[in-house]
Amino acid sequence: MVKTSSKTSPELLAPVAEYFKVLSEVSRLAILDVLRQSGTMNVTEIAEATGLGQANLSKHLKVLTQAGFLSRQQNGVSVYYEIADPAIFELCELVCDRVKERLLKQAQQFEKFEAFL
Repeated sequence: MVKTSSKTSPELLAPVAEYFKVLSEVSRLAILDVLRQSGTMNVTEIAEATGLGQANLSKHLKVLTQAGFLSRQQNGVSVYYEIADPAIFELCELVCDRVKERLLKQAQQFEKFEAFL
């Protein structure tokens, strides 16, 4: 969290909440994942890779760009997007590791429960 010497104010927490809000959408995570794997892509390529429709994709690309996760480059009639802040993947890996641990723990508990049936 934001480090301060006393209670963190809502004004300081709001940008942190907004950051996580941008990442709370599955389609946006899919876009980030595709760009992480493939590098710079144009809108058509991202649409094909994610299966998102043009209007929906454009909305998410705008949000990701405004939040600073992506950069946008016009090249003729095509617009290309790339990851602007690769540090985002460190956060994603941390979260994925925690989710994996939680799911494994739940699976183990379920196996113990099944043993009683």
